[in-house]
Amino acid sequence: MGVDADWLKEHIRDIPDYPKPGIVFKDITPLLAHAEAFAFVVDHLAEPFDGRSVDKVLGVEARGFVTAAPLARRFDAGFVPVRKAGRLPAEIESEEYELEYGTDLLEVHRDAVQPGERVLVCDDVLATGGTAAATVRLAERLGGRVLGLTFLVELAFLGGRAKLDGREIHSLVTYDE
Repeated sequence: MGVDADWLKEHIRDIPDYPKPGIVFKDITPLLAHAEAFAFVVDHLAEPFDGRSVDKVLGVEARGFVTAAPLARRFDAGFVPVRKAGRLPAEIESEEYELEYGTDLLEVHRDAVQPGERVLVCDDVLATGGTAAATVRLAERLGGRVLGLTFLVELAFLGGRAKLDGREIHSLVTYDE
């Protein structure tokens, strides 16, 4: 594999002090608006998992939905939204997690993943790993088998991989600082 995706950085803008002072937010909306870049992202987020049977792709609110839904279609799999608290109408499982700038709560419908289903977790950014680890815990609590995790951007300097030790992790674009 080893595809060069650094050119995608041209389509990711930094927004300083968002959502709070000291945070540099990686805004992927210019990338999503660029047809060639977006197509590249969808194809290459899936690539390490090609040839494997995927039953569900879990996308984390909100920007993770944008890449997880086309991945689900590519794998002929179901798409499962993992939402912030209070946004799902049926019975839920929830998981609190820490992120770079505080804590939050994720929820998923209890019937979204069936025991034994093969799950791929997809999100836009791997930062401290709290969101991804919480999503894995939710999927496994429902009986899913997590095949791996795939991210558009990884902020390696925040050490998020450590919270996902032993998991197959794929990131397209890495920022080391």
